[in-house]
Amino acid sequence: MKRITHFINLIRGSLKTAIKNGLNCGKNVTVMGRVNFGSEPYLITLSDNVRISNDVMFITHDGGNFAFRHREEYKDVNHFGKIFVDEYTFIGARAIIMPGVRIGKNCVVGAGALVTKNVLDNSVVAGVPARLISDTETYAKKMKSKMPEKWDVAEYKKNKKQYLIDTISNP
Repeated sequence: MKRITHFINLIRGSLKTAIKNGLNCGKNVTVMGRVNFGSEPYLITLSDNVRISNDVMFITHDGGNFAFRHREEYKDVNHFGKIFVDEYTFIGARAIIMPGVRIGKNCVVGAGALVTKNVLDNSVVAGVPARLISDTETYAKKMKSKMPEKWDVAEYKKNKKQYLIDTISNP
């Protein structure tokens, strides 16, 4: 039973479990909800100040090899790839990061994105497969322009729920 629990924690476990199993993790890394660091968390590096949303998957190997490994000429074929996420990067809910991908500094990976290729610094990517949407500066300006005219940080911190209900307009 202990072995089964260990395997489940390794596959679906917390950041703490992944670090225990070799995940390279910088300072101020935030994981919101459950994140799947896969069966080889030691092939993943998260730099300082990375934020990862709920249900993100890091895939460090290609399980598709199973389909042909029964053939003698392919019996030992495996494909693994390291994943590197640089500082001040946000990865949105349910994104999937594939083997051998490097995500640059100051990036935003949109919710549900399938990242199959490297992402350059200061990029916003989204989609399946992920593609460049904009640079982070353009995205930041767009987000700022969507802020309510009057934004009271003190009131927001005091009672977030009520403040948002009262402040955010209907679509």
